Amino acid sequence: MSLLVLDFREIEKTQLSLVGGKGLNLGELSKLHGIQVPEGFCVTTVGYRKAIEQNETYLDLLHRLTMLKVEDREQIGEISAKLRQTVMEAEIPSDVVEAVADYLSRFGEKDAYAVRSSATAEDLPQASFAGQQDTYLNVIGKEAILRNIRKCWASLFTDRAVIYRMQNGFDHRQVYLSVIVQRMVFPQASGILFTADPMTSSRKLLSIDAGYGLGEALVSGLVSADGYKVRDGQIVDKRIATKTLAIYERKEGGTETREIDPDLQKTQTLTDPQILRLAHIGRQIEAYFGRPQDIEWCLVDDAFYIVQSRPITTLYPIPEANDQENHVYVSVGHQQMMTDPIKPLGLSFYLLITPAPMRKAGGRLFVDVAPRLATPAGREALLNTMGSDPLIKGALMTIIERDFIKLLPHDQTAPVLGRSNTDMPAQFENDPTIVSELIKRSQTSIEQLKLNIQAKSGADLFDFILEDIQQQLKKILFDPQSTAVFMSAMEASSWINENMYKWLGEKNAADTLSQSVPGNITSEMGLALLDVADVIRPYPEVIDYLQHAKEDNFLDELVKFKGGQETRDAIYDFLGKYGMRCTGEIDITRTRWGEKPITLVPLILGNIKNLEPNAGSRKFEQGRQEALAKEQELLERLKPLPDGEQKVKETKRMIDLIRNFIGYREYPKYGYISRYFVYKQALLKEAERLVQAGVIHDKEDIYYLTFEELHEVVRTHQLDYRIIGQRKDEYKLYEKLTPPRVITSDGEIITGEYKRENLPEEAIAGLPVSSGMVEGRARVILNMEDADLEDGDILVTSFTDPSWTPLFVSIKGLVTEVGGLMTHGSVIAREYGLPAVVGVENATKRIKDGQRIRVHGTDGYIELL
Repeated sequence: MSLLVLDFREIEKTQLSLVGGKGLNLGELSKLHGIQVPEGFCVTTVGYRKAIEQNETYLDLLHRLTMLKVEDREQIGEISAKLRQTVMEAEIPSDVVEAVADYLSRFGEKDAYAVRSSATAEDLPQASFAGQQDTYLNVIGKEAILRNIRKCWASLFTDRAVIYRMQNGFDHRQVYLSVIVQRMVFPQASGILFTADPMTSSRKLLSIDAGYGLGEALVSGLVSADGYKVRDGQIVDKRIATKTLAIYERKEGGTETREIDPDLQKTQTLTDPQILRLAHIGRQIEAYFGRPQDIEWCLVDDAFYIVQSRPITTLYPIPEANDQENHVYVSVGHQQMMTDPIKPLGLSFYLLITPAPMRKAGGRLFVDVAPRLATPAGREALLNTMGSDPLIKGALMTIIERDFIKLLPHDQTAPVLGRSNTDMPAQFENDPTIVSELIKRSQTSIEQLKLNIQAKSGADLFDFILEDIQQQLKKILFDPQSTAVFMSAMEASSWINENMYKWLGEKNAADTLSQSVPGNITSEMGLALLDVADVIRPYPEVIDYLQHAKEDNFLDELVKFKGGQETRDAIYDFLGKYGMRCTGEIDITRTRWGEKPITLVPLILGNIKNLEPNAGSRKFEQGRQEALAKEQELLERLKPLPDGEQKVKETKRMIDLIRNFIGYREYPKYGYISRYFVYKQALLKEAERLVQAGVIHDKEDIYYLTFEELHEVVRTHQLDYRIIGQRKDEYKLYEKLTPPRVITSDGEIITGEYKRENLPEEAIAGLPVSSGMVEGRARVILNMEDADLEDGDILVTSFTDPSWTPLFVSIKGLVTEVGGLMTHGSVIAREYGLPAVVGVENATKRIKDGQRIRVHGTDGYIELL
């Protein structure tokens, strides 16, 4: 058997590198019982490599292309065009020409063929590359087929294919092209079948697009298609489009667009029995490949032919369950303000800490809330818990309305989700020393941990960390008194907002009352970095040095400059208190500020540029005065009302609860992240020993093992390194996925929406979390390191966790894609008096960087100006 050309039926499962993704899938489909595939063959990548691998011009251009980035569009276009020309001018090797002629004589040399590209990085489970390379239809005769083979080779370097490879991390030098030559079928109808619904991601709902003639008309967007949906062997939805045009073959080769007979334009393309038969074929192919498929089909004389099947790569994976029951999963990332994927070590740490029923999917964590939804009390408690995120709450309401989770016959007590349920004492003791006691207890415990962990190593270290999580960390996180403190403040906020609106017509009064409260560890962090800027401000040499500092050892060089020692001390003091923080800090593997202090330099320089000296204390005092003034104003306005004195007394008590206790809301997380950093430093020492012993190559490779696996590697000094490589690849794949807020065990993504009246046209709705209205320039920033803010900018980002707080001192407003009323960004925005709207779907795509916008923090929407 020659490896230059392979009949579909000769292709082996292992031959991706020879026939590409499309060719491999056609080979598999050809052997599938009951599936009809038009016969054909693949000109393998061997022919392509023989044609170009010795070509100096080609190799030089390819090398130049690999040096470019996605942004270099002009150069990409230039070099790609030269590469296409070079490939078109290359000679097809004579043995390839002979092999093609041989196969054509077997199949029928005068017949019509489709000539299609199949790249080795195409139709893979992680990247589809759909439509990136070229296809030529109704090609007749050996010379025309050879000419189109060359065109397909050249299409490996269309601008779109080159850019797609760059975006997906594929090396141009490692991607080769095979060409499929497949007998043409001339269908009455054709289209695409998705075995999972591309709109909702439901794996139970199968979606068919159908139109007349060849499928090119649908793929190219020339015509609207009929749409049919099938669930469990039943047609559940039909959309019949008006089909005015179709693409048909021409006798002499090639294709043409023709008008459809007016009588047929509004008729259903496929009959109901045909729809169900096609759906059955789709399920058969999906079962064979073991995952949802995107299938191209043709209908010829009432027989279905399959011309392609590829995995659907855009579906979010379903959290794993060990039964066939219905489940509902709520994203942890949307509640923890960290929707990026978490590495395996980070996931396993989070799982050690939480009592909730967690499931993993796509490198993220989800809580299975089905047990809560199975009882009336559980439903009520869950909807209350999720009330601060209307999009999650709305999705859960949809699930309840659909009766997706049946109620149990007896109302058993609902299991706990996350925090322990604390009965809030009606008269919670309004004593600020409670907070200082809790903080002191946490700090003492961390100092003790730092001391005790030093003596631990090897397997002992792992036992020690496990015990500390159980005996200390969990106790602090789920301490009923600690929870009662901030719950009382949150309930007081709700009470204030409800009653001030009822009695005085004042919206969101608690927002102003929450400004500059004492003891908020996260907002103090933002102000502390302003103080660092004040230390550096008088020293121009230091500022200049910092502007050019790139390396993490920049602190060592500082002492050479006037003011360098003071600067170094100020930064070290800041890191002493906040060095355990970073973006995405709930993932223990993320690089902390203490490990990479250079991260803070742009923030410090931004503070020097944007703000005056003593801005920290001025901002805090200004907020405090505004809160006091709001308190006085409300109490004065309540006095003359019926029962005025009683209203004043109750309101004053609630305001004191907010002022005394809302700042503590941020502390438990600070305490838990502080412990994380201590654990992490100890584990990295262990990793260094593994590197020295030759067990791992790089100490950060431990991030791709779970806590239990790492424990075992430390104990045995044995590791199958393929696991690390595989998990690094998976992590890259997970980074491209957008996690849903709510997903069912059918894989269906359920979305809630904001129900609003009287919004201006074109307004973008979100959740109002901090009052006020502000206009300014939108800065769309996805990584905190890229922040280049000027005073008065409005920050637009996907999510903010505590590490973003230092940016809040320079901005005038905040818009995020993820968030709720009590998430960190919202709490800090209120405390700094920044109008903020969160939970804005696709905000970073809908709002352009540099665009002027108006943020309505009281009513929860954004206007694009």
